[in-house]
Amino acid sequence: MPQLTVNGETRQLPEGSTVLQLLEQLQLVGKRLAVERNGDIVPRSAHATTLLLEGDALEIVVAVGGG
Repeated sequence: MPQLTVNGETRQLPEGSTVLQLLEQLQLVGKRLAVERNGDIVPRSAHATTLLLEGDALEIVVAVGGG
């Protein structure tokens, strides 16, 4: 199981997990958000195909509406 960091918190995910699967696990699918992996933005179109690897560092920022 790869170990990675998500928003500063260590997590373990099954081998072969994708960004989309992580977002599903965190119940963030469908929300307006940005995902950064190792300093690079992961486009929404690539969430389902971007594999998460041992040592990856992710930052997930959820957009909050307001005014």
